[in-house]
Amino acid sequence: MDANQREKTEVLIEQALESVRPYLKADGGDVKLVELTDELVVRLELMGSCQSCPMNVMTFRAGLEDAIRKAVPHVQRVEAVNVAALA
Repeated sequence: MDANQREKTEVLIEQALESVRPYLKADGGDVKLVELTDELVVRLELMGSCQSCPMNVMTFRAGLEDAIRKAVPHVQRVEAVNVAALA
């Protein structure tokens, strides 16, 4: 992936995260894009209350991963770097 493709993909990922972010913030949480690898693996960090929330697996899969996959269908995988059950 060249630099231009990477930048466009990261912008699409950030836009997808922004669409979900208000719901996370309403419950005291947030999410940060940590890395987009050359293999098109998106690594996210859950922040605030999202780290310890018992619903974080559902939030991650049904919210964050789904939003990213809709915005960037060619992404291979979406991972959470700081939640063991999701990595």
